[in-house]
Amino acid sequence: MKKQWKWYVYIIECKDGAYYTGLTWNIVNRIEQHVSRLGSKYTAKHGVKKLAYYEEHEDLEVARNRERQVKDWSQKKKRILISGEWKKDW
Repeated sequence: MKKQWKWYVYIIECKDGAYYTGLTWNIVNRIEQHVSRLGSKYTAKHGVKKLAYYEEHEDLEVARNRERQVKDWSQKKKRILISGEWKKDW
């Protein structure tokens, strides 16, 4: 039986309070890369405070679309998602 990949859309809170949104299939490894400053130029510059949020998807295209959607959001909207106060009808 073929293994089903899982995809993760995640938000990192940076040390300066900014948020970084990304997509990966191996969230543990990817966060370790960000912490060690190998993950992206953005997190290397701003530093990683913590993994603030993630969600799992079984379909890569759905995950890519969700990543694009969240990347376009304001910091305020991301904070609401992270807090768990997000309403589905927004």
